Amino acid sequence: MLVIVAPGQGAQTPGFLNPWLELPGLADRLSAWSDLVGLDLVAYGTTAGADEIRDTSVAQPLLVAAGLAVAEVLGASPDIVAGHSVGEFTAAALAGVLTPEQALVLVRERGQAMAKAAAITETGMFAILGGAEEDVLAAIDRHGLTAANVNGAGQIVAGGTLEQLEAFKAEPPARARLIPLSVAGAFHTVHMAPAVDQLREAAADITPGDPAITLLSNADGAVVESGGEFLTRLVDQVANPVRWDACMSTMADRGVTTMIELAPGGTLTGLAKRALRGVTTVALKTPDDLDAAREALK
Repeated sequence: MLVIVAPGQGAQTPGFLNPWLELPGLADRLSAWSDLVGLDLVAYGTTAGADEIRDTSVAQPLLVAAGLAVAEVLGASPDIVAGHSVGEFTAAALAGVLTPEQALVLVRERGQAMAKAAAITETGMFAILGGAEEDVLAAIDRHGLTAANVNGAGQIVAGGTLEQLEAFKAEPPARARLIPLSVAGAFHTVHMAPAVDQLREAAADITPGDPAITLLSNADGAVVESGGEFLTRLVDQVANPVRWDACMSTMADRGVTTMIELAPGGTLTGLAKRALRGVTTVALKTPDDLDAAREALK
């Protein structure tokens, strides 16, 4: 039972596309998609610096384009697909809810809308590793923050204003480690509400297909069988928490035995190694990982 997963924002690193562009046809594919979204995806994935690709309006289409291009190269037929946050757009395209072109145009709109929303108030996010989950959630609530990502494997991401985050840092949950995330704002919190209307308007002209592959939703880990419902969830998810823990629980219930994470892989397979014991994981970081992925498919 194979699940293919797509990482979310923050997975990108400077130059991560360099080795992939050595594969035949991949540069041409990304160039065509660059014209579609009005961004030089090749340049952003090869020569751009960390601050440039941290920009939400750049990072989101870059990640979705990279994931879709690498999925084409892999050529696998998964039983289940899922994406973390913006990775849901990659998953939606793999499942046939959106075409790759629709996914990229819509995610470009999402990135711009979220960047605009992030500029209204200075906000940020902390990854919280360890600690008792109930203590971590109580501390998040006490400081007026939102548990924006409940990722499982002892990891929760909190989002809120910089003042709230500083107060949280000064009084952290017991036995927990805080890591500031390199993101432009408090994604999947109420601070992204202004972006929802803009994205909903952009999605209004899209007629989605129903998933041809089992497709999981970040909202609750549920299998979504209607393309219309999944598109609605994609829009609403911008201002609502990601429940990746619930997605992994569904994977376990469905008997997943192998997980392959699309480029730039590593984040989601890292969580799976701790939460999905016994599942074979392969992170596609460079083309050198394709052989391991194909071996796992056997």
